[in-house]
Amino acid sequence: MSVLLSGIENQIQDAAAPFIIFGGFVAAAIALPLICAILKLLGIYAVVEEREAVVYVLFGSVVGVLTEPGLYFLWKELGISALFVNWLGKKYKVDMRLDQQYLRSQAVNSEEGAPMGVGLWYEMYINDPVAYTFRNTNPRGSLAANVGNSTVRCLSNLPLDKMMSDRHTMSRTVRAEVSEKSQEWGYKLGSCYIRKVHFRDQNMIQQIQNKVVNRLRKVTSAIMQEGANQVGVITGAAEKEAAIDFGKASAIRPAIVGKMLNDISQDADVCEALFELLEISRLTENRVPIYNINQKLNLMLPSGN
Repeated sequence: MSVLLSGIENQIQDAAAPFIIFGGFVAAAIALPLICAILKLLGIYAVVEEREAVVYVLFGSVVGVLTEPGLYFLWKELGISALFVNWLGKKYKVDMRLDQQYLRSQAVNSEEGAPMGVGLWYEMYINDPVAYTFRNTNPRGSLAANVGNSTVRCLSNLPLDKMMSDRHTMSRTVRAEVSEKSQEWGYKLGSCYIRKVHFRDQNMIQQIQNKVVNRLRKVTSAIMQEGANQVGVITGAAEKEAAIDFGKASAIRPAIVGKMLNDISQDADVCEALFELLEISRLTENRVPIYNINQKLNLMLPSGN
């Protein structure tokens, strides 16, 4: 009887083994995140992501700043404050990634008084998380306003030709003006480049377009006239040379024809045959009707061309 009971017990254990293993996995999957959350809440450890900073504040004071990515044991970094910072304090996550912004059509005036617009592109990133978090409520907007004011202050009253062509120097001037002030709010200005300089007055733009169109028409007409003049000169020179050559040919033609006729006249038969051919050719070209005279009937009948 005992042997039978032990066999049944072994069979039950073998059948229940997969369910026990599966239940263990489910319990671990539920318990592990819960345990990690409890350890984070107790300040045992913290995880800092790439290009991210974490600022811990307890009772109105900054007790720790984590800027490098990785796993941290807060009791080692913050001391006894790690036990209370997640309960009684605050944690600020700061994005340290590189950011970009484009300011469109900043209003400036040239030295000649022309109303111009300047488009400025710049990069910025946070180099001081504490200053970024507490020294300014809107550091991004303040930096944009600072860059815009520096652009207007540095680029106003510049000569128009320099403003339209020398963008590299103007970009460096604006960056040198903004960089020191931006660091007060935890921002550091990176690359700064002026991408666009344009006129803001529509009437001035229309006038410039009209001047350019009229100038293009004038230049096009001048080019066409110059081409016609060159063609006329070339045609006149060619006609002059042709007239000279035709004149020379007309002058020497009688001598050549006379010499040939003189050679032909040496043979009477050849001379007579030649003149008959010339006469027939002339009659044929002029379409002169030829008549056949019948001596018996004394009639003149047309024989056709």
